[in-house]
Amino acid sequence: MNAPPTQAHFALSGPANRPARWRGPAIILFAALVATAPQFFRGNTCGHDFDFHLVSWFDCLHSWREGILYPQWTPSPNFGAGEPRFVFYPPLTWMLGAALGILMPWKLVPMALTFLLLAGAGIAARALARQVLQDGPATLAGCIAIFSGYSLFTAYERTAFGELTGGFWLPLLLLFVQRDRNPEAPLMRRAFDGSAAPLALVLAGAWLCDIPLGLVASYLLAGMALLCALVWRSWAPIVRSAAATILGVVLTSIYLMPAFADQSWIDVHQATNVGYRIQDSWLFARHAGQDFALHDIELFKVSAIGITMIGVALAALLLGRLRRRMPGPFRWWFPLALLVVGVLVLQLPLSAPIWNILPKLRLLQFPWRWLVALEAPMGIFVASAIWVTRRRWLVLSACAVFFVGTALIAGFTFFQTCDEEDAVWAMQDTYRSGSGFEGEDEYTPPYADNSLVSMDLPAACLISNPETALGKTNEDAELDWSPDQHSCDATFPATPVPGEPADEHRRIQAVAPHAGYLILRLRNCPAWNVMLNGQTLHSLPEREDGLIVLPVPQGAFTVTADWITSTATVAGRWISLLALLAIAALSWIEKKSLRLK
Repeated sequence: MNAPPTQAHFALSGPANRPARWRGPAIILFAALVATAPQFFRGNTCGHDFDFHLVSWFDCLHSWREGILYPQWTPSPNFGAGEPRFVFYPPLTWMLGAALGILMPWKLVPMALTFLLLAGAGIAARALARQVLQDGPATLAGCIAIFSGYSLFTAYERTAFGELTGGFWLPLLLLFVQRDRNPEAPLMRRAFDGSAAPLALVLAGAWLCDIPLGLVASYLLAGMALLCALVWRSWAPIVRSAAATILGVVLTSIYLMPAFADQSWIDVHQATNVGYRIQDSWLFARHAGQDFALHDIELFKVSAIGITMIGVALAALLLGRLRRRMPGPFRWWFPLALLVVGVLVLQLPLSAPIWNILPKLRLLQFPWRWLVALEAPMGIFVASAIWVTRRRWLVLSACAVFFVGTALIAGFTFFQTCDEEDAVWAMQDTYRSGSGFEGEDEYTPPYADNSLVSMDLPAACLISNPETALGKTNEDAELDWSPDQHSCDATFPATPVPGEPADEHRRIQAVAPHAGYLILRLRNCPAWNVMLNGQTLHSLPEREDGLIVLPVPQGAFTVTADWITSTATVAGRWISLLALLAIAALSWIEKKSLRLK
C-alpha cells in the first residue's frame, strides 16, 4: 500500500536536465497529434463553422496580398457582394488561419490549426498543474484536458476555432489569477508579483479570439479573483485582476471599439434569435417541432459530455480526498472545485436570474460554452487522484488506451463528412472563380435579407426601378442571375483602380443608354463612400437584398466606392498601442519588484 503523499509530491520539481525539461511538452504535442489523427485519415471534418472560417482565411490572405494588414471588409460572402465580417468578428483566429495558408496547402490548414490549438490547451493545462504537481502528473493533466469530451466536440463537430482557443487562454488565466509569489509581502507587491501583465495579455487574447470566450474569461476572472481574495484573506487577487482587466480590455480596443461603436451597420439581434437564446439550451432540454430537431440532437450530445465532465471532476475530487492526494493546498484547489459546481449550476434553469442580471452574459448564447473552463481543472483533479508512484506505468497505459479510444470516438461520432461543395478543394475552386459564398445573417444590414442576394451578378447592373428583383429561383431553390433573364437593361464591368486594393476600392466607368439606377455587386455599408462623377452621394435608396443602388444619368459616368476607415477604428488602434506600452511598462515594474524581493 502506498504511503500518504508528502508535500513534495505536489511541489514544483527542482532543476532538470534539458531532455527531461522537454519531455512533458513533447508528450503533450504527441497527444495533440493523436487527437488530430482521425483527420489525417478521413480528411477535414466539415463542422458547423468550417465554411465560415475557411472563407475568412481566404479573404484575409487575399487582403494581405493587396497590402491591407488589418482588413475590415470581407469581399466573397453574399456571392461576391461582401460583408463587414472583419469589423465584427475577432481577428486572431482568422489571421492565424490565413498565416497558415501561406505556409501549407489549404487542405492541411484546418488540421494544423486544430493540432496547434489542442496542443496549446494541453500545454496551458500542464502549466497550471505545475503550480502544485510534479512534471509527471502535470503532463497527464494536460493530456486529459486535450481529450476532454468538450475539446474534441468543439474541434470535430463544431470546428469552432475561436472557441477552441479557450482551452489555451483559460488555464493561463487561472494560473495568473491564482499565483501567489509573495504571500508575506505588502498588498501591492503581492498583487503585482509578475502576474498582472501576463494576465492582461491573456484576457485580451480571449476577447480577440471569440466574443463568447471573452465573456467567459471576464466573468471567470471576476469570480476567481473574489474566491481567491476570500480564501487568501487578502485584496491582492482583486487588485491584480482589476488592473489586468482594465489593461486587457483597453488593449482590445483595436477590435472592440469599432465592433461596438458600429453595431448599427448590422442586424445584431440575429445572434440571440430563437435557438440562440440561453433558455433554448438548458441541460438535456427538449423542444417540440421540427425546427428544433437538429438543435435537440446537438444539445443531447453536449449535455452528455458536460454531465460526464462534471461527474468525473467531482468523482476525482472525492477520490483525491479519500486518498489524501488533493492537488496542492486548500487555498489553491478549493476555487477550482467551486468552479466545477458553478458551471453545473449555470446549465440548469434555476440559474436563469444569473443570466438575466449579469450584463451581456446572455450573448454567450449557449450555457454549455462554460464547459471550456472545466477542461484544465478536470484534468488536474483526475491526474492528482489517480497518480501513483508505484505501478504508474499501469495507470499511464490505461490512460493511453483511453486517449486513443476517445480520439477514435471523436473521429467517427463527432466527425462531419464534407459535402462535395464544402470540401476544401471545391471551396478553393469557387473562390478562384469569383462567384463567392453565402453570407452570414448576423452581418446583414438591418433592413436586408441575405436570401434575396442573387448569385453570378455583374459588377454593375442598370435598371429603371430601384426595387427591381435580380435573378430567378433555380432548381436548387436559390436565386441565380444570368443575362438571358433581361432583368438588367445594361451591365458594366468593374475598372481596376491603379495602386489601390480592389477589396476596398471599386470603380465603374461606363456609358448609360438611359437614365436609371445602377446596382453594384456590393453590400451597402456606411463605411462605403460612394461617389458619382466626383460627387459624394448621401441617402441612397435601400433594397431588400442590401446591395448598393444609386441614380445615374444618361451618358458617360464614373462611380467609385471607397472604404473609409471609421473614427472608432482609428481611435481603437491608437488606444491599443498605448495599452500595449502600458502593459510593457507594468511587466518591467513587476520584474524589477521581483528582483528586489
